[in-house]
Amino acid sequence: MRVLFRSSARLGCVLLRAAGSGGSGFSTGFSTGGGRMMQYRIEERGRAHSPEYRIYFKTASGKYISPFHDIPLFSSEHQENDVPAKKQKRSDSELLFNMVVEVPRWSNAKMEISTKEPLNPIKQDVKKGKLRYVANVFPHKGYIWNYGALPQTWEDPNHTDKDTSCCGDNDPVDVCEIGSQVCSAGQVIQVKVLGVLALIDEGETDWKIIAINTSDPDAPKLNSIEDVRVSRPGQLEATVDWFRKYKIPDGKPENKFAFNGQFKDKDFAIEVIKSTHNYWKALIYKQTKCGEIMWLLNTENPCHFLLKWINGTSCPSDHIIKISVGVSAEIQTRRHSRKRPAFFQTQPTVWSSVLVLHLRIRNTPVHSGAEEHS
Repeated sequence: MRVLFRSSARLGCVLLRAAGSGGSGFSTGFSTGGGRMMQYRIEERGRAHSPEYRIYFKTASGKYISPFHDIPLFSSEHQENDVPAKKQKRSDSELLFNMVVEVPRWSNAKMEISTKEPLNPIKQDVKKGKLRYVANVFPHKGYIWNYGALPQTWEDPNHTDKDTSCCGDNDPVDVCEIGSQVCSAGQVIQVKVLGVLALIDEGETDWKIIAINTSDPDAPKLNSIEDVRVSRPGQLEATVDWFRKYKIPDGKPENKFAFNGQFKDKDFAIEVIKSTHNYWKALIYKQTKCGEIMWLLNTENPCHFLLKWINGTSCPSDHIIKISVGVSAEIQTRRHSRKRPAFFQTQPTVWSSVLVLHLRIRNTPVHSGAEEHS
């Protein structure tokens, strides 16, 4: 049974842990709503501060994953064997999110998730053949927070925001983590959202979520953007000043802001996150133009989905023994009936959002009955 591979993608919820062969790394983890600490790995390839340097992400069992597509946005999901369980019901004020740290505080190298490469590793941005660094703009030193992104979010360049009147910047949503710890590139931390700043970067909407690491000593007393303003005078003003001026040393004009540079509150920020999460889903389901955004089918990670054949019958993912993807792909299932050419695509379940697959099947086993769950 062979399949001609046209295009594929997989969304899983996964976790990462410490260095593998061929690279160095570190162990870290975050707690889910069930209290279970999830471990993960990073694997570094190449030399830091070189165009070849990459930080790859892996599951606890050593399988490569994407920090853009495979790490869950909501950190409150309980997970079993790297598969998300049904979401716990929480109010918006209780929501916690996973943040992928790209740039540690006080550093200058402009590191980012590479959305155009397979597995979306973190790399240093390159422009006109040169590695990019953020200049020290007095009185600041490098990035003044731990800077990173929210996984499973996407600022859609095809969508014009009703509040900013600008389209998205084609990247995951950025996060400024204001805690006291200096994090490491590739670290995944659980954050509490406090507010958001709407940067207009060269005519594009570029949301900057303000958040704090839940493990920070100040996290319990910081619950809103006003709490930050009261307990940390000058920090929000420094954030606006930094984003306004950081491109001036490169010969560019000052950046502009929506809302006259005023921070919006936590509720507004969470709505931004939810909407960009929906744009990401549309990207994955191919309901919008994706440009050069890259994702891959990661068949070695457990993932609940449903194969639905064109004749209306289906096959649940736990009946699939093997999917091997290369130039072509091979699918084996637990039960066989008649064989016929068909298209299939994954259908989302209540416990997992799954990417749409478009594979043309040759001599594929198709279940003959409507009930396939045996």
